[in-house]
Amino acid sequence: MSSSPLSKKRRLSGTETKTGSHCSSSNSVRTDLSHTPANGMAKNGNDAEIDEGLYSRQLYVLGHEAMKRMQNSNVLISGMRGLGVEIAKNVILGGVRSVTVHDQGVAEWRDLSSQFYLREEDLGKNRAEVSQPRLAELNNYVPVTAYTGALTEDYLSKFQVVVITNSSLDEQKHLGDLCHNKGIKLVVADTRGLFGQLFCDFGEEMMVYDTNGEQPLSAMISMITKDNPGVVTCLDEARHGFESGDYVTFTEIQGMTDLNGCQPVEIKVLGPYTFSICDTTGFSDYVRGGIVSQVKTPKKISFKSISSSMVEPEFIMTDFAKFDRPGQLHIGFQAIHAFKQKHSRLPTPWSQADGDELLTLAKELNSAQTGSAKVEELDEALIKKMSYLAAGDLSPVNAFIGGVAAQEVMKASTGKFMPVMQWLYFDALECLSEGEEVMLTEEECSPRNCRYDGQIAVFGSKLQKILADQRYFLVGAGAIGCELLKNFAMIGLASEEGEVIVTDMDTIEKSNLNRQFLFRPSDVTKMKSDTAAAAVKQMNPSFKITAHQNRVGPETERVYDDDFFESLNGVANALDNVDARMYMDRRCVYYRKPLLESGTLGTKGNIQVVIPFLTESYSSSQDPPEKSIPICTLKNFPNAIEHTLQWARDEFEGLFKQAPENAMQYLTDSKFMERTLKLPGAQPVEVLDAVYKSVVTDCPHSWADCVAWARNHWQCQYSNNIRQLLHNFPPDQLTSSGAPFWSGPKRCPHPLDFSTSNDLHVDYVLAAANLFAQTYGLPGSTDRAGVVKILQDVKVPTFTPRSGVKIHVSDQELQNSNSSVDDSKLEELKSQLPTPESFQFKLSPIDFEKDDDANFHMDFIVAASNLRAENYDIPPADRHKSKLIAGKIIPAIATTTAAVVGLVCLELFKIIQGHKKLDSFKNGFMNLALPFFAFSEPIAAPKHKYYEIDWTLWDRFEVKGLQSNGEEMTLRQFLDYFKNEHKLEITMLSQGVSMLYSFFMPAAKLKERLDLPMTEIVTKVSKKKLGKHVKALVFELCCNDLSDEDVEVPYVRYTIR
Repeated sequence: MSSSPLSKKRRLSGTETKTGSHCSSSNSVRTDLSHTPANGMAKNGNDAEIDEGLYSRQLYVLGHEAMKRMQNSNVLISGMRGLGVEIAKNVILGGVRSVTVHDQGVAEWRDLSSQFYLREEDLGKNRAEVSQPRLAELNNYVPVTAYTGALTEDYLSKFQVVVITNSSLDEQKHLGDLCHNKGIKLVVADTRGLFGQLFCDFGEEMMVYDTNGEQPLSAMISMITKDNPGVVTCLDEARHGFESGDYVTFTEIQGMTDLNGCQPVEIKVLGPYTFSICDTTGFSDYVRGGIVSQVKTPKKISFKSISSSMVEPEFIMTDFAKFDRPGQLHIGFQAIHAFKQKHSRLPTPWSQADGDELLTLAKELNSAQTGSAKVEELDEALIKKMSYLAAGDLSPVNAFIGGVAAQEVMKASTGKFMPVMQWLYFDALECLSEGEEVMLTEEECSPRNCRYDGQIAVFGSKLQKILADQRYFLVGAGAIGCELLKNFAMIGLASEEGEVIVTDMDTIEKSNLNRQFLFRPSDVTKMKSDTAAAAVKQMNPSFKITAHQNRVGPETERVYDDDFFESLNGVANALDNVDARMYMDRRCVYYRKPLLESGTLGTKGNIQVVIPFLTESYSSSQDPPEKSIPICTLKNFPNAIEHTLQWARDEFEGLFKQAPENAMQYLTDSKFMERTLKLPGAQPVEVLDAVYKSVVTDCPHSWADCVAWARNHWQCQYSNNIRQLLHNFPPDQLTSSGAPFWSGPKRCPHPLDFSTSNDLHVDYVLAAANLFAQTYGLPGSTDRAGVVKILQDVKVPTFTPRSGVKIHVSDQELQNSNSSVDDSKLEELKSQLPTPESFQFKLSPIDFEKDDDANFHMDFIVAASNLRAENYDIPPADRHKSKLIAGKIIPAIATTTAAVVGLVCLELFKIIQGHKKLDSFKNGFMNLALPFFAFSEPIAAPKHKYYEIDWTLWDRFEVKGLQSNGEEMTLRQFLDYFKNEHKLEITMLSQGVSMLYSFFMPAAKLKERLDLPMTEIVTKVSKKKLGKHVKALVFELCCNDLSDEDVEVPYVRYTIR
């Protein structure tokens, strides 16, 4: 399970890189990649082919052009503590040309709190050398070298991008000026406890080719005036979505053809459907039609060096509620550097004396400032906190800053997306205990020579014990799941008495390896949950984790039952669909457990925290439903490639899944006929007609039969049906109001003529014939020449369009038609169908699978869609774009996932400490492309009221079904209980979809039910037995109060065991 919907719905052969080959052998180790690895991954280089199987999801974020540019970047990452290794991991997964990791220090206990590629046995060894082989496994296309020498000017000149972490301010300035003068792009990143810092300098002239990564918009035109400036009006089907300053170009305009294919024109938006362009007075008159398309224009930006930017800083806001925080932290980070330079150590965790000294240093630094970096008044409490936490090292903060920093490296290498201009500061002080007066002691936070020292420095040792005993349920082990597990292991969650249970029913696919960083090429086809659990145990051997392969849902409630949920401290979702998210949300509300929810979509990410009795739940708010394509648009009037792709997907389902499924049901299920005849409208005829075709008319006996079927189906779809449509609505047809019928969104089609010399035509026949053969269990073939030979002998009946064929122009007309059932046709079909016994074939329906390039599924979709696009003169889509749209792929990249999960785990710290204030928690949204960050406190659970009693979605009535005499409550007693105890008269009572009682129930039925025990009524109405694992039932009520007013009340938890 990867991430997904952002809102609620929620990716090379060539010359050997030379990096590292100049290093002296004593200072350099590298993995030998001189041979092509066994899994067929080759090396990056200028003429590298991009491995779409591996980079698929990231390509949908960056695009091929940016990806090729990235494959020319040699990147140096200095400092292999937790932050450095996080950046390196994300950059290597991304697929740059090479990565060199640099460090002159050795592994210490405090590094282990976030450096996931260091182990206890590595203490005392060089961090870069130990990390290098583990990082090298992440992506066989990216050679990874370790370097332990000095960063000289000569050495740096090998790199296009340099990242500096864990360094002194003097070093940052020295290296920063060096890089600035040599045109090397620089990223400086640093974290101190709950504080993070990021700086970018990509040179005095940098081209950004795409500032936001959004797909270029397009709209259909209804009018263009002859004016200065001319005003363009778009069809009012949808808002155009353009902004003033955008550049656009035009196609397919009739009349004012001067605009077709013009140079991009700057626009000014006048309204949701209108905008102005250039002077159009000299152009021909506008007649009709036309499409306007947005054009991405490159933008030139300029950076200052770190020395000059230090004095006149420009900040990116990460939290608008902390508007003056960046300026304060800018001084605070400098003060920490000054303290370290003076004492050769960082301030001691939670030391009052060091805090006072750091404040004095900060004041001196601030008063010495001459530029805009000077702040009016220092926030003394904040600066002291910086001192208390400066020696801390937290995995979630490194994950967030490391994800953002790695995205900046990709921006530097590609010119794709807007870089951070130029400083970004971040803090998560809400993670500390609530209440300003809470102070930890030096003793509580002193190093213990254990792997959590970096975290104990921030939160003290007591929290460590609480973390170790937590029981958490992680749902999903995809991209977000892998990142959560890494953070859980690093922070010491469930490392003693506790346990993390992770479930995921998916197996690992090649395209997962690009961001689900716990998996390797040799793990493909293994279970995600098992593999992730084993990988993360290597990072922290004391991590207690159990892997399951269950889907969460009603069918696994015997496993995830009352006992299971009641034993949990909380749940983290790492899901890729809304339904499963909503289901887990309902479970968490029922069991009153905190839920951590997150999702990503390309460079966008969101996190939501659900806290019992405090916040609303995930399901409290929903996105508007996605707009579906009208049936008539799909069937007869497509105007965009999305329409033809959806049509092709529907073709695939109808031909290769539903038809064989129905035929098999007819042959094996005696009730099939009875069920089919009960279907509404013309459906019985349609279904039986399809079954008749499957088992009689179309039933193939050889490969040649399959080719003939595919050829005839081609004729039907791309020639005959189009000719029939044009017979009903000729190209010059007018509507009742005298306007051309084929105008606006209706594009006039033309039929195609089949030719064996047209590759697309043969592609279609080859794919369709192979899929058709597969449904009948016949062998297929990939021999194109053989197919062409068979096609020469295929007889294609001549077609003449018929009169009296009804074609619906709108979905409204389609609904109103309610086509009457043709009884004679139905009887004819029933009599002609062979008896199931007489049929020898076994049909197998095919489930669509987009990621297997050898199964003909995408071959069929691409050919079917592009042929239909050709019918309607819609520009075709290549396989890559077709796969995105038809496969409903969620674009994904490792950087966003890492950053989002970092924020999730900061919320986890708050939950585990038992934070009670709404404003301590943060829901977050980010878009790394812009870059944009927004945090807000969660929305409080909405309050409802009956009588004087306030309640929220977290409240309920607790009713014990078993009475003191051992008998179970009857319906009569249940109704009386509410009347007497709560002064509520129940008017309706339901359980799930079963209505148990209503005031309008027939008297006889009511009399029968009143004296039955509640559970007996439930089993009787639902026709389902209650499982042994069910301890309680949920009843929904409609009630009136004493004044007979309808009141909204909570649900009932009715305990039966």
